Amino acid sequence: MGVMSRSLRVWLYGALALALVGTTGAKIAVAGSMTVGKQTSQPIGHYDFCRVRPVECAIRPADQHVLVLDDVAWQHLGDVNRTVNRAVKPMNDIDIYGKDEVWAYPDAGVGDCEDYVLEKRRRLAGSGISLANLLITVVRKPDGEGHAVLTVRTDRGDFVLDNLSNDVKLWSDTGYHFLKRQASYHTGRWVSLVEERNMLVGAVQ
Repeated sequence: MGVMSRSLRVWLYGALALALVGTTGAKIAVAGSMTVGKQTSQPIGHYDFCRVRPVECAIRPADQHVLVLDDVAWQHLGDVNRTVNRAVKPMNDIDIYGKDEVWAYPDAGVGDCEDYVLEKRRRLAGSGISLANLLITVVRKPDGEGHAVLTVRTDRGDFVLDNLSNDVKLWSDTGYHFLKRQASYHTGRWVSLVEERNMLVGAVQ
């Protein structure tokens, strides 16, 4: 059997979720969605970002409906992911700012993983996608290094936009260990994810 296409896999995840809801009547997470835990610590970089931009970190998105992932939305996510990956040159915070863990928009055309995430989030929000569906997420790469990606909540599951890949992937297809992400209900709060382990990046309690 050939390799299943990404679009077919996305459809199957959604179909499975609907079938389960129909047979059990239970309110379950869409297949392919992460399970969210309790409110948790905020990454130190985001804490400092919020001190500089407090208005951005005090938003309570009114629209909590997940993004309907039709062909147009799927194309848009891919376009933004590729465009920002091409537009921003990777550079670490020490070389840019002379210190670690600075989260900022890459307006000068350089940045690290968090900066890519912020720019993609800004562009997608500007196109009308609710901030409840655009969540900065902290992960651990297979080599143990901390990393940040943008999670997009959809009716087909949680998808990841990543500066290390031009492909938009279902979170479970990335090979990452997911630690925590922004809360969908408040841009300044963070929640744990089921896979949470000891974090490799600094955090404030």
